[in-house]
Amino acid sequence: MNRNLWLLAVAQGLFLTNNVVFIAINGLVGLSLAPVGWMATLPVMGYVVGGALSTGLVARSQARWGRQVAFQLGLAVALASALLAALALWLGSFWLLVAATVVAGYYSANGQLYRFAAGELAAPAFREKAVSLVLAGGLIGAIAGPNLANHTRNLLETPFLGAYLALAGVALLSMAVMAAIHFPAEPPRAGGTAGGGRPLAMLVREPTFAVALVGAALGYGVMNLLMAATPLAMQTCGLPFSDAALVLEWHVIGMFAPGFFTGHLIRRFGAIPIMGAGVLLNAACIAIALSGQDLHQFLVALFLLGVGWNFLFTGSTTLAMQAYRPEEKDRAQAAINFGVFATMAVTAFASGALVTTQGWWWLNALSTIPVGLTGLALLVLALRQRARAIECRA
Repeated sequence: MNRNLWLLAVAQGLFLTNNVVFIAINGLVGLSLAPVGWMATLPVMGYVVGGALSTGLVARSQARWGRQVAFQLGLAVALASALLAALALWLGSFWLLVAATVVAGYYSANGQLYRFAAGELAAPAFREKAVSLVLAGGLIGAIAGPNLANHTRNLLETPFLGAYLALAGVALLSMAVMAAIHFPAEPPRAGGTAGGGRPLAMLVREPTFAVALVGAALGYGVMNLLMAATPLAMQTCGLPFSDAALVLEWHVIGMFAPGFFTGHLIRRFGAIPIMGAGVLLNAACIAIALSGQDLHQFLVALFLLGVGWNFLFTGSTTLAMQAYRPEEKDRAQAAINFGVFATMAVTAFASGALVTTQGWWWLNALSTIPVGLTGLALLVLALRQRARAIECRA
């Protein structure tokens, strides 16, 4: 870990602070402003739809201006969107709130590239550890996010207005941190093109890259499906917001605390076995969530969900970096992030619709489908690699 990586880990933590506060309050604010209850998580959905729509634009900005300028542009959008969300809440405008979260998605698409930037700031032999340790910076968000939401929700007369204004301050702090990071110089590419190498259609047909894409997208999708619905489900069960903040805090700790050792595990056992462990942890989360709706069940289930996400997402990032060439990075990273955001957009909408119409039990039961598909994809790739290894030895 060099100075740049430590600072990038802090930037990752502030990025996750933004994400956690959005997840913690957007569904509840949406519920208070939405014309009908099933639309409550549309502001959460807007955040990830905005991210999906921004992946191509972010890739072009990264190619044209490099990491430093492109990341600062994302933070400027974070500042503007937080202020716009505060204005929407103050005016009581549901659709302006949705628009603000769509705009905020550009920052989310930028922040999703921090982990890839970490790999570029480290020597090739230590990329897994660099990615894992920068993701561990999300622990800042695990602690700061829920507490920021909880302590600022009644700061002003309008509930949660103070939380959105606090996020504007977080964006300014992130700008200062990002300005201190030195990224490797890259030659600008004319027109902001995303480099040479294989076309995207060929890249996604490469089995290793395809499984990395599936693991990242479905891993994030399951996590988002259950996490976005948790504050609403807990409110329905009569649990206070402070309990929901506690559950989200431990969930995000589960997401990022393993970052201190996930890279070591991947280096020792390989990306596919660690991703497989993530699938099993997701299955355990669902089993516990199906067993009841007391505080300790929400807490343990969401913590396991966080650890499972960490194993899947860190493993997918490492697997993807093994599958694409340096000149293909902008295209490949944009494809992975688009898959993540598209899946999150669907699950953000589905979480609100399912939990408010079908309930917490059915939401978890249906989550077994993407978990099973991820496990199947990993199994097929593992068998394929094993058969290839046997052929090479023969």
